[in-house]
Amino acid sequence: MTDSLDQIFVRGKQSLLASMAHAPDWLVQIASSLINIFALLAVFLTLFALMSVLERKILGRIQNRYGPNRVGPFGLFQPVADGIKMLIKEDIVPARADKIVHFLAPVLIASTAILALGIIPYGRGMTPFTIDGGILFFFAVGSTTELAVFMAGWGSNNKFSMLGAMRAIAQMISYELPLIITVLPVVMIAGSLGPDTIVAAQAGYVFGFVPRWFVFTPWGAVAFTLFFVSGLVESNRTPFDVPEGESEIVAGHMTEYSGFKYATFFMAEYIGMFAITGLGTTLFLGGWHAPIRMLEFIPSYVWFFAKLSALLFVYVWLRGTLPRTRVDQIMNFAWKFMLPMAFTCIVAAAVWHYTGRGLRGWLWSLVVIAIVYTVLSALLDTRKKFAPRTYRFAE
Repeated sequence: MTDSLDQIFVRGKQSLLASMAHAPDWLVQIASSLINIFALLAVFLTLFALMSVLERKILGRIQNRYGPNRVGPFGLFQPVADGIKMLIKEDIVPARADKIVHFLAPVLIASTAILALGIIPYGRGMTPFTIDGGILFFFAVGSTTELAVFMAGWGSNNKFSMLGAMRAIAQMISYELPLIITVLPVVMIAGSLGPDTIVAAQAGYVFGFVPRWFVFTPWGAVAFTLFFVSGLVESNRTPFDVPEGESEIVAGHMTEYSGFKYATFFMAEYIGMFAITGLGTTLFLGGWHAPIRMLEFIPSYVWFFAKLSALLFVYVWLRGTLPRTRVDQIMNFAWKFMLPMAFTCIVAAAVWHYTGRGLRGWLWSLVVIAIVYTVLSALLDTRKKFAPRTYRFAE
């Protein structure tokens, strides 16, 4: 019963393909890919609609105010109202804009975000597209986001849009380095670039009850923290949403977009957030593995989406808690702290591996990280850079 519930979607797909038993192999492969694509779109577009209303409700609770509560029971039909509003709004394109580039930018940024979802294992045997170099594919596809943002800024023929696009690109490139480097220790330890192999490497328990998730090692905990922060920046989420700072640069590269094109950018931001948190779950949180042996009867995909939901809640929590940071602070943090700590995770993972992956390796790995962190904290102490302010008033 447990196995049948866990594999219900896999067997459902197999039953759909069974009717094509006598069809050519290439036709069966196309049908299998189309089923995977429609399933991904159905799940994550529904999750996008749900997340858009839940985020506003959670932020309302954090800020002691009401969230959406008018459209439908408990305001749950608010995404439907928003979608209708975006569809019927006028699509305004500046007269001197590059209309082709202006149109292609939101299409490109949304399609790349959706493609990145295809290599993530959502449960046991539930990877939509199994690729040996799945991690490389994820980052190769994700890197085209910078091109789409530049196309939006350039095609709009607007100084605010162009400036916002350049700020976004500088920020995204700066944080892509620690984002990719923090993945390298996991690839080294698992010995593979395949997400399924990485999840399999985190199976089992230490001492019979502690999961073998990489996040429970010193290098894994630090790498996961750096990965999570870099994911916040890549998704342009608060407190790192300076490319869209309304108080100084309007809506950044989206300034000249309206209607459904603006909604497409909005959707791409959320789907990119789902992709980056899904990859973080795969790399550091054991993917679809259960945290306790006695709970392994729960379907694997339930555990994956439970972990994904927890990370998404933290994203919303940070948005409702922290103020927006300055551009120079974000860039200094990336190059002076995030990047050295990301390289330190590689060294610490190597120490953990070559000392036997036991308690001794755990402690030596912690020592390496603590030394580098202490040195960086001393070198980057900002308290000495700010003298007490003296305010002088006109007499």
